[in-house]
Amino acid sequence: MKKLLLISTLLLASTLFAKMQVATTYNYLGEVTKAIGGEEVAVTVLASPKLDPHFIVPKPSLIGKLRREDLLIINGGQLEIGWLPPLLKSAHNSKINAGAKGFLDVSGAVNMINKPQSVTRAFGDIHPDGNPHFATDIHNILPIAKLISLKLSLLDPTHKALFENNYQKFETEIKALIASLEQSSCQGKKVVQYHALFNYAINAEGMQSIGTIEPLPGITPSSKHTLQLIQLMKAEDVKTILQDVYHEKKTAKFIAAKTGAKVSIVPHDVGAVEGSETLEKFYTMVHARLCQ
Repeated sequence: MKKLLLISTLLLASTLFAKMQVATTYNYLGEVTKAIGGEEVAVTVLASPKLDPHFIVPKPSLIGKLRREDLLIINGGQLEIGWLPPLLKSAHNSKINAGAKGFLDVSGAVNMINKPQSVTRAFGDIHPDGNPHFATDIHNILPIAKLISLKLSLLDPTHKALFENNYQKFETEIKALIASLEQSSCQGKKVVQYHALFNYAINAEGMQSIGTIEPLPGITPSSKHTLQLIQLMKAEDVKTILQDVYHEKKTAKFIAAKTGAKVSIVPHDVGAVEGSETLEKFYTMVHARLCQ
């Protein structure tokens, strides 16, 4: 009887003090969740920041992780559409399926840009809901963090005050970082990108993207398009090419050699580039490398 009582007590204690198991699709979401949830959450990030966020390999190990999660937080905007659905189907965890209580799509907190007027393959691999790469703009991180705070409070109301306090601290820190970054400006600067990864950050900085190395989203650059882009850059006096970590870099280097432009490697997610392993370092690097 004493053993049964002890086992029951231990099981009750483990239930009461168990951390909420949270999976996020990308690193930046993991960092925000850790900041808001504190010691009350255990966070697993599914995608490596070194890889193309559109095409993460759905490894069997990820299925095992999703089976035990209480909450799944995704970027949304159909950024995960190519790799997440098969994982969820195989995980058989009804708690975190789309529309369930343990599912959160943060794109609803953001005013998405670049929404196509029509969706056909003639325009390349476009996103019908708009550009999903909104995490590169620091101004979007606060509404996302607020949404995560509300979701954590809904799932774990006993720690609502903690989540709210953590959000207030997070908000103060991000606003201070924004103020610090705004002390230097690159307003009016013209750039070229490989893929339209940085449109949100470019808009926030008051910059202008005059073109992409891809002729269309997801389409490999052709010789014709590359030569046209070189002529455009010369005409517009563009001296910066924004390159991400996962697309090929040969074309950007070729264009740079022909135009005298500099190739700037910019992280698309926390940890994508060495030295961007925290939210503060990530946004500081994005600002610096857009403006250099």
